[in-house]
Amino acid sequence: SIVESALNPRAVSRAGAVGVWQFMYSTGRHYGLDINSLVDERRDPIKSTHAAARFVNDLYEIYKDWILVIAAYNCGPGNVNKAIRRSGGKTNYWDIYYYLPRETRGHVPAFIVATYVMNYYAEHNLSPVPVDIPVFTDTLTVRKQLHLKQVAEVLDIPIEQISDLNPQYRYDIIPAKDKEYSLSLPVEHISGFIDLEDSIYAYKDSVFFDPDKMIISPTTSTHYASSVPEAPGPDYVKLIYTVKSGDNLGYISEWYKVRISDLRYWNNIRRNLIRSGQKLAIYKPKSQADT
Repeated sequence: SIVESALNPRAVSRAGAVGVWQFMYSTGRHYGLDINSLVDERRDPIKSTHAAARFVNDLYEIYKDWILVIAAYNCGPGNVNKAIRRSGGKTNYWDIYYYLPRETRGHVPAFIVATYVMNYYAEHNLSPVPVDIPVFTDTLTVRKQLHLKQVAEVLDIPIEQISDLNPQYRYDIIPAKDKEYSLSLPVEHISGFIDLEDSIYAYKDSVFFDPDKMIISPTTSTHYASSVPEAPGPDYVKLIYTVKSGDNLGYISEWYKVRISDLRYWNNIRRNLIRSGQKLAIYKPKSQADT
């Protein structure tokens, strides 16, 4: 994970891999990580590490060689299998080295270097840098929708610190309406949250969860935004969806039950090309806005 992301839970690669362990969308979902417009558990250091361990274990069951496992984790087992075939069936990493993608050819040596440095840093006059996040934390279960700023302001904790401890919440919102979610806090604030839990949920709830600022999203029931454009007519409502990595117009149109041609027309899209982070406008009759 040091080589993959430098331990940055918010790291995003050019290919769309996310988090400490740089999971692609499909792989993260396959290993049980929740990924939607509000929550991306690829950015959760704990859950993503459990998922990565299962992925690594599965790769070892295939290759029975840890160096090939590291290579397959980086570029995918398909590329490693292709390199093995092109090498004439060889299964030693250094024998298939030149058949692997360029990035993976550098990744395994970088892994070896990182492992060496972590074990022998003192011999090279290197010293660890003290961490600037709480060493001791605990986890609470959240059963109602909650904004991290509600917690920060009531308990007088810097919002940056809470966000860093809970990077899986993309907009600092815990959408705990239909399922439970976790909240990590410095251990010294756990009792304060428990004592003031009702006050925290009630604090500025009409500001943070204004019904007029809740937007439907294909992967979550609601999405919070700072403002919602005016509907074009009294019988229609304008919905906003933020495109994420892996989305396509067919998937979005199917979920919203609108035509792809309408999506293109509403958003001036040509050849079905959309990009991650793009805002899409979708018009639905008010009677169908929740369907």
